[in-house]
Amino acid sequence: MSTQILEPKFDDVVVAVSPDRFSSSPRNAIKKLPFELRKPKLRFRSEMRLHRRLALRLKEDEQFFRSFVQLAFVLLCVWIGFEFYLFASWGASNGAVEHVARPPGVEGFLPISALMSLKYWWQTGIVNEIHPSGLFIFLAIVVSGLFLKKAFCGWLCPIGTLSESLWMLGQKLLGKNWNINRWFDYPLRSLKYLLLLFFVYSINSMSLPDVKAFIYSPYNKMADVKMYLFFANISSFALGTIMVLLLLSVFVKNFWCRYLCPYGALLGALSWLSPLKVTRTKSTCIDCELCTEACPANIKVHALGQVWSDECTGCLKCVTICPVKNTLELRTHARGKAVPGWVFGSLVVGVFAGITGLAMLTGHWQNGISSQEYQRRFQQIDSPLYQHNRGQVPHYDGND
Repeated sequence: MSTQILEPKFDDVVVAVSPDRFSSSPRNAIKKLPFELRKPKLRFRSEMRLHRRLALRLKEDEQFFRSFVQLAFVLLCVWIGFEFYLFASWGASNGAVEHVARPPGVEGFLPISALMSLKYWWQTGIVNEIHPSGLFIFLAIVVSGLFLKKAFCGWLCPIGTLSESLWMLGQKLLGKNWNINRWFDYPLRSLKYLLLLFFVYSINSMSLPDVKAFIYSPYNKMADVKMYLFFANISSFALGTIMVLLLLSVFVKNFWCRYLCPYGALLGALSWLSPLKVTRTKSTCIDCELCTEACPANIKVHALGQVWSDECTGCLKCVTICPVKNTLELRTHARGKAVPGWVFGSLVVGVFAGITGLAMLTGHWQNGISSQEYQRRFQQIDSPLYQHNRGQVPHYDGND
């Protein structure tokens, strides 16, 4: 006769469970899970009123909430891209078409300029007027990494959303994704940290006058336009490189994010300081390993007490799929109160919106370049002043 073990209380019900009860297979373990240990059914399924159903689902279904946020942010980026296309068309036409204001949000795609602005602000206390919104977008990403792990990658980043969509497509087409052997995985994952260290070292080694010279250079003033022209007139080599990365992302989960993205490396390092961690209660875990199967970062969640991995993006897929209530949760510490998915997602959006909103309220969102100056610089865009040679900004004077 097997020894009986008393499981922890759930809703004032004590359940006696045999130690070999769940030993046959993970699937059987779920089927045999007592009713009082199961997660409660989601209430939104029985709600008939559409607005109430949507509100309840956003609150109860963290993956639906995350997809909602991801889609909203992708649409925002598409809108910014379209506005910038109209702005660039106005500039290239020498004013022949109707003027469209430049969208400041495009500066979120200028990470080097943002790093320069951060150093300049840190040492002088001055928010430069060339790409001010880029600085605040960067600060919002950094703050989210400090307190909310790599949630920017898993909830907001449009590249992360595209990458996730590609590997999910690959999974549907092929039935699975490729898992790179750990002897190759670890060296490949170090590449993004090497890229981050290169950028940080290069900028840190620059003197303050050099940083200021870069920020106010003609090249940096038109860096967003140069980026647009790069993609508008993309070379066959660059297009081929992008297509290879996209194809690899179909076969390997989050290939770019996992191995090459410097932003991912920065947020992964900062995530170690985050107070929030996915936490597993070992006493109620039935070892079904569904959490590990669901994890897009290939983290062995089922074997951990807390997830400290720098690859965890806070997507909460593991939390969603866990069938046992109060077993896999997002917490500030092992015995801390669980943070619901809708609260976590709201914090991710709130931090980003709050910091960028602060920039708007304090007048640090729009840059200080007039439409007349932009018109002049558009006509000079092919001159040597707007080129760079191995990162060196061409010399310019006050009239440039």
